[in-house]
Amino acid sequence: MSVRLRIIAAMRQVAEEQKVTLPPLDDALSLHESGFDSLGFAILVARLEDDLGVDPFTLSEDAAFPLTVGDFIKAYENVPA
Repeated sequence: MSVRLRIIAAMRQVAEEQKVTLPPLDDALSLHESGFDSLGFAILVARLEDDLGVDPFTLSEDAAFPLTVGDFIKAYENVPA
């Protein structure tokens, strides 16, 4: 399964567990409009770190939090090997 599909699956799973109704997930969707609160994002990032073995937001001192779902996915897809 691709990184993108794993992230989307994780987003759906966390949303279900947190009782969040997700809008359609597309690259342009603002993370602010996703329905996740800070706890939901923390759970999501922790799950993805367990699944993918990386947290791109702690790898770099100047890492900025992404604004859209597409930016969020790219942060994981663009982690140096």
